[in-house]
Amino acid sequence: MTAEPDGPEDRLRRFATIWSRAVFPVTSTSLTRPEFEQQLIPLARRLSEALRARTFQAAEGQAVGAAIVSAHCTDPEALSRTLDCVDAYLVLYCGEDGPQEALRTRSARLQHAMAAGFAQALRERTLSEQEAIYQAALNARSTVAEALHASEARFRAVFEGAAIGIAIADLEGNILQANGALLRMFGGSEQTMRGRRVPEWTHPEDAPQVWKLYEELVSGEREHYHVEKAFYRPDGTALWTNLTVSLLRDADGEPQYQLALMEDTTERRLLNLRLRYEATHDALTGLPNRTLFFERLEKALSAGDDQRFGLCYLDLDGFKTINDSLGHAAGDRLLVEVADRLQSCATAPGEMVARLGGDEFVALTIGPDTEREVDELAGRIMNALVTPISIDGRELAVRGSIGIVEGPAGERGPAEVLRSADITMYRAKSAGGNRFELADPEADARAITRHGLTTALPAALDRGEFFIEYQPLVHLADGSVHGAEALVRWLHPQHGVLGPDQFIPLAEHTGLIVPLGRWVLEQSVRQARRWQARHGGAGPLRINVNLSPCQLTHPGLVQDTVDILEREGLDAGALCLEVTESALIGADDDLLKPLRRLAEMGVDIALDDFGTGYSNLANLRRLPVSILKLDRSFTQGMQQFPADPVDLKIVEGIVSLAHSLDLAVTVEGVETGAQAEQLRILGCDTAQGWYYARPGPPERLHDLALVDATG
Repeated sequence: MTAEPDGPEDRLRRFATIWSRAVFPVTSTSLTRPEFEQQLIPLARRLSEALRARTFQAAEGQAVGAAIVSAHCTDPEALSRTLDCVDAYLVLYCGEDGPQEALRTRSARLQHAMAAGFAQALRERTLSEQEAIYQAALNARSTVAEALHASEARFRAVFEGAAIGIAIADLEGNILQANGALLRMFGGSEQTMRGRRVPEWTHPEDAPQVWKLYEELVSGEREHYHVEKAFYRPDGTALWTNLTVSLLRDADGEPQYQLALMEDTTERRLLNLRLRYEATHDALTGLPNRTLFFERLEKALSAGDDQRFGLCYLDLDGFKTINDSLGHAAGDRLLVEVADRLQSCATAPGEMVARLGGDEFVALTIGPDTEREVDELAGRIMNALVTPISIDGRELAVRGSIGIVEGPAGERGPAEVLRSADITMYRAKSAGGNRFELADPEADARAITRHGLTTALPAALDRGEFFIEYQPLVHLADGSVHGAEALVRWLHPQHGVLGPDQFIPLAEHTGLIVPLGRWVLEQSVRQARRWQARHGGAGPLRINVNLSPCQLTHPGLVQDTVDILEREGLDAGALCLEVTESALIGADDDLLKPLRRLAEMGVDIALDDFGTGYSNLANLRRLPVSILKLDRSFTQGMQQFPADPVDLKIVEGIVSLAHSLDLAVTVEGVETGAQAEQLRILGCDTAQGWYYARPGPPERLHDLALVDATG
């Protein structure tokens, strides 16, 4: 009997147990480890919820970092062990099978927020201690006249026993006293310290206001100030501190001494720098990641009016094939090599390379003449990818497609620039790859429109924004209406009426063509039944509906068609399904099987756009078609009299071949009477086109059929 899998609460408690065991040895608490673990459970729950929240909340991580300090985990080693534990186990125990890459990114950001919260809470706790020491110092100095010996002992105890560095100097900056903690921080002796003067302690990273605040304090204009300041140790290394300097006055209120309280923040600063690096650099390649790149791009785009920028957006061609065939480890090694080559291409001032994710990289250049520089940068990148990369003894050719965006700073935001570069890169990839293209605002607008239409398609079907127009099919022999072809339209709220060429390819790409095609078939069959009910034998008895290649491969095609015909009460012989010739080129028996089943039911199958697919005419014998729809390109030469003799011969041969195979011939795009007459003479069976009627509402077909029936 197998055990039930752990629930989310069990996994969360297991994470809290691991956390408590890692941190408990370096805590200053009177609790037992199980008691300490109970304190960590609510913190673990907050981290778990923040990991899986819809939007990232840095405040949650900061609150957990502050809570660690409140739990007496003030040793920097406690923070380091906590971050290691979160990095290794939070996603494993609290991710709940979510997207691993996104969860790991969220975990890294939570660690950064926890470190910031820990540092802030520890700083506030230290400042509280500093204030107490400061007050003790003041009290000790102010009670000298009343009880000199008692106050001196009290001050000395605070001075020597404090965990933070304390120094007293006169107003000229001469150091008079320094406690043991300060001497240990600087690594010097008291004699050495007393020989120093405060104004000598400058550092290149001093903030501009540091020494202005100092001058105001020793002159009596300010009582105290607090800054972050770096000092040089005797060995030349940097000591970073939170420094609070206060003015001590005598009994008459006159400035007499300055008191400095220093907290060593060097380790905390190094930890923050490490976390910042990990949060802004790609773990695999070491390149700046998307976060840092956006920061640099935003800074570049907000530069002065005389600055320009150039951006190259690179996507490797065929990288998925390498991953699928050689494995992800080989793919990672390839990405590392590509990153190294790209890094060598961007060495000039103002240039940087970053990895956005997967096999996508960006290169940025800024300056006054980026029109030339970005072209040269793209050229260097393409040249860097020419040499094959050796992976496990295989020489792998590397190709890439690059989209280039260049322009003045200040006109566009980072998201807009990157979107334009992405669109341009895909345009280069669509053109064959291994090339770069320059951004084109008009092409961007078209791509954005396509994307908008793609995302709006599912809701449009639900909202009933599609409608069908019908174009009559006419018997050439007597001019009677034989049927109608159903042509779907989209009444878009912003763009108006869109033809099928504007959205059918998008529907095929997204898979929405299957439910959309089912809806068109259902509406068309229902309309055909209405025609029959209204006009009896005088109405159009046949409805032609187009099938896309995606619908042909859908397993529900036959059953959906049967269900619709039975539900609407239409005979199968009144339905014709049109399939483009290109969709059936090289079709195997599995693809033809649904069409054969439909043909056996009595549904006519028409081969649409015949003559454009360059298929072998011998294939017609194995296809389950009963109608050829001749493409309009063959009959355009017949619009004027006399007709093009070459076109006449071609059409005559196709008609003869079709009739010999018991296939009817329908001609599209008939626009003139001369064209219609010539096609009739050649023996074509039916035709459609603007000469007879443009596509329109079903009522127009009612009228045409009625006129046709009444003579």
